[in-house]
Amino acid sequence: MGKLEKESVRKRKRSNLQKAVLMSVAAAGFLSMAIVAPNALQALAKLGIIDTRSPRRKELINRARDRLLATKFLERDGKGFLRLTPKGEAKLRQLELSGYRLRKPKRWDQRWRVLVFDIPEHRKTLRDKVRRTLLAIGFQRLQDSVWVYPYDCEDLIALLKTDFKVGKDLIYIITDAIEGDSGLRERFNLSLAS
Repeated sequence: MGKLEKESVRKRKRSNLQKAVLMSVAAAGFLSMAIVAPNALQALAKLGIIDTRSPRRKELINRARDRLLATKFLERDGKGFLRLTPKGEAKLRQLELSGYRLRKPKRWDQRWRVLVFDIPEHRKTLRDKVRRTLLAIGFQRLQDSVWVYPYDCEDLIALLKTDFKVGKDLIYIITDAIEGDSGLRERFNLSLAS
């Protein structure tokens, strides 16, 4: 394995470990600072995030925890427990969305889902984040702020509207036809005869 591949694997494992710690804190409401439950270690091992045979497993978890504290994704309460900060909740949602994949039904219902957004220039960073998220999910750009997807994704769009706080700036449309959609059908690998 080359140097770049090893670095890529290391970064992915670090991200997965941070996500696991954030999810643990979110699920439990708190995580003891002194003891990490053996069951939690086993769960992380089953997910392939840590190697239970490694003598450094607690050190890896502690380092991930310390990074999350330093970046203000987690905070300590007065009793020595951890809890998610609002910034940590946003990071967890971002990590969950980055791995989110929409289910594709076996048959296309021949309806396009069109997403139109009009986010003002003074919120350019947010606009770029919306674009990157749509690309990661699998949407195809039709025009600058018009994106298309062939399958039901209404629940995800509602989640995006809430997370990005763009409710009225993002419009979800379901349509039966788009003029000249043969290129879109090819990109989504949909039958041209349908």
